[in-house]
Amino acid sequence: MTTAARPLTRHRPLSERIIEVLLFLSAAVGVVTTLGIVAVLVFETLDFFVVVSPIDFFTGTFWSASILPRAWGVLALVSGTVLVAAIALVIAVPLGLLAAVFLADYASPRVRTVVKPILETIAGIPTIVLGFFAVNFISPQLLIPLLGRNNIGGFSALAGGIVVGLLITPLIASISEDSMRAVPRGMREGAYAMGATRFEVVRKVVFPAAISGIMASIILAMSRAIGETMAVLLAVGAKPQFTIDPTESVQTMTAFIAAISLGETAQGSIEFKSLFAVGLTLFGMTLVLNLISGWVVRKYRTAY
Repeated sequence: MTTAARPLTRHRPLSERIIEVLLFLSAAVGVVTTLGIVAVLVFETLDFFVVVSPIDFFTGTFWSASILPRAWGVLALVSGTVLVAAIALVIAVPLGLLAAVFLADYASPRVRTVVKPILETIAGIPTIVLGFFAVNFISPQLLIPLLGRNNIGGFSALAGGIVVGLLITPLIASISEDSMRAVPRGMREGAYAMGATRFEVVRKVVFPAAISGIMASIILAMSRAIGETMAVLLAVGAKPQFTIDPTESVQTMTAFIAAISLGETAQGSIEFKSLFAVGLTLFGMTLVLNLISGWVVRKYRTAY
């Protein structure tokens, strides 16, 4: 007589099912919150576009939300945001990658345990403190003596880009260093066995193998730079203009949102609704960067 095979799965206890439901609800909170934020941005932006032409909004180069005559050319804010982020990346990418190479392949374990926490401490400094650092040190003590008071003022895209570059350097260094350390040791030892120097191993073996993580760190750092608020609000000024001159005072999208939403703007006014239009534009930019980051990781990911 043959006995019936027992099922591979057993009846799960009630506690396990409750935990599963709680985990699902925790994951759903983030999704529902994101959908709610997007819905509010879209609905308020549509009300804004009833008054302002979307074509004028996305193609105009002059922005004046508080002073007559009003103008709603968001490219003046987009150019300031991209200019500050570009300067920040010019500073943060080389510093971050050099720090990652040092921590991954040159530093001893004792040095790494000391240097890496100190480097990551920069990311924990409140951004408003970095903004005051830019206003009180970078602009008056560094940029004005170097470039001359007639060439640069107390507020500039360059000052904001420098302080944001310092802010995102630990992000690039940390993610890139983790990607480099994830490269199997056997690949390094094989290159050393063939007579390669340490720098050649880093340049020809480690970097190509860790390129997906490195590119993802750079794109995520750019998203962080575009979304930075308080540091640029203090450092770059509040002069929205379409320019690529780093010595000029500009205004970023985040700085405009923070400056115009201090409580003096009447709710329901066109100025109030412009906050949501600018916020939706900023959300779209960061979403595109995150999608690019995901695509880069999937395309260049190397499995070991």
